[in-house]
Amino acid sequence: MQMHEVITEADKKAFLQVPVILYKDDPNWIRPLDKDINEVFDTEKNKFYKCGGECIRWIFKDDRGNFIGRVAAFVNKQYKNLQPTGGIGFFDCINDQASANFIFDQCRVWLWERGMEAMDGPINFGERDKWWGLLVEGFHPAMYGMNYNPPWYKQLFENYGFQVYFNQICFGMKVTDPLDLKFYKRHDRVDANKAFRVEMMDKSKLGKYAKDFNYIYNKAWAGHDGGKTLEEKQVITMFETMKPVMDEHIIWFVYHNDDPIAFWINLPDLNQYFKHMNGKFGLWEKIKFLWLKQFGNCNRFCGLVFGVIPEFQGKGVDAYLIVKGANVIKSTGRYEDYEMQWVGDFNPKMINIAESIGSKRSRVLRTYRYLFDREAEFKRHIIL
Repeated sequence: MQMHEVITEADKKAFLQVPVILYKDDPNWIRPLDKDINEVFDTEKNKFYKCGGECIRWIFKDDRGNFIGRVAAFVNKQYKNLQPTGGIGFFDCINDQASANFIFDQCRVWLWERGMEAMDGPINFGERDKWWGLLVEGFHPAMYGMNYNPPWYKQLFENYGFQVYFNQICFGMKVTDPLDLKFYKRHDRVDANKAFRVEMMDKSKLGKYAKDFNYIYNKAWAGHDGGKTLEEKQVITMFETMKPVMDEHIIWFVYHNDDPIAFWINLPDLNQYFKHMNGKFGLWEKIKFLWLKQFGNCNRFCGLVFGVIPEFQGKGVDAYLIVKGANVIKSTGRYEDYEMQWVGDFNPKMINIAESIGSKRSRVLRTYRYLFDREAEFKRHIIL
């Protein structure tokens, strides 16, 4: 087996080409945009490099020079754990345990040399909203930014010794599916109080909603990532990036006496457009994207994040928000299917909300952990 570090421009192109070769006969695989993958490894665009992060990539060939795998290994100092834990991601491999073991061994040694005591994978050298987890259930076309892999990857990881750190559960439903009656009852109780109101996002007031999102997120969600908070300028940048693909009808906020207390952020499933791009997003593809956005059929939207600040949790605000938003979304007739980005099994409150609206588990991804000390006690992710 030949191992080659990704350094040159030719290497970077080969890194992108490996999955194209390995997935050529899989009709469910949608090629990610090359630019999205490249940005993960761009020292100017990925902020985790600026925080002292390190990353290495390899491509692997057999003795005849055929591509058989690829992987990235990284140290992210913002990734907080009980023991120093590195990450591996963008793993692809033929269905051969010996080859997979060789790839995992290279990652383990590289991370150990940098003081790590464990490795998680497959994860992203960045936030959890993209390229995070191994698909173990629901082998159908992935949503934008979501990993997809063949079923045998599960055995490759587990046979090596990786253990389940947490499961990532996605939920889906038809837009026309009725909500449970209790949702309407809880909605009515909140709706009767005129201190509450719901707003559909207005893209002309992007700064206002970025500020409101930032406030709600830092109160409701920051603790889920080891106490990390977002800065308002980060959110503004994020919203500006999302603006061209935002659909105002599927982004909602709740206010109490004009104070922001909850949000429900969704986007159209961009993979329904990008599956026609073959990984490219140059001038021609941008024109094609605009045409598809105007005249094509994107009938699925994706739930990115749902949050209620602690003071209003358990008081029916979730039902109030979902009923108000769902009524408008249904009336547009634009979408047939709704699928939520994954919810960790360490977050039973959010799982309960997802299940209570009548959605079903659509796919499961999995974050694995491998402890370098094979005698050490393994602990799963803490329940929130």
